[in-house]
Amino acid sequence: MRDDARPPANDPFREADDAARELARRLLASAPHGALAVLDPLDGHPLASRVAVALDVDGAPLLLLSSLSSHTAALAADPRCSLLVGEPGAGDPLAHPRLAVSGRAVRLDRTTPAHAHARARWLERHPQARTYVDFGDFGFWRLEPQRGLLNGGFARAFRLGAADLRAA
Repeated sequence: MRDDARPPANDPFREADDAARELARRLLASAPHGALAVLDPLDGHPLASRVAVALDVDGAPLLLLSSLSSHTAALAADPRCSLLVGEPGAGDPLAHPRLAVSGRAVRLDRTTPAHAHARARWLERHPQARTYVDFGDFGFWRLEPQRGLLNGGFARAFRLGAADLRAA
């Protein structure tokens, strides 16, 4: 759906409430990894990859990506992407909450304070990354959330805006 498009009249998604916002923020904050979906520049088809995730102080996802990966080339060509987080537990995997955050990814220049900040946040979340975080082919990307789709369980689906996803 385009940014200016309206949902259909029979839209199954509810408007976000405080409980939905809290669940979405909790899913993002607790996710050590997620599925990153991008558009493959070779043929325009969707491409999904598993990536590690950390959060910036405002709740925006941070990604540490290798320039050797297909998803990094795709983001460089077209920054539109989506990140799916949420883990199934026991029983029906579709009964567990999950969140898809859509937005644009911005590469952080290595020489900026934003990069140093992302590196510190990353190592707080993923201390084992110290062995490769400074490799030349790795770089930080920040996903600027524009909207989200939260499935909080059966019949609990919500559309979220960028403000709904920001950390309180």
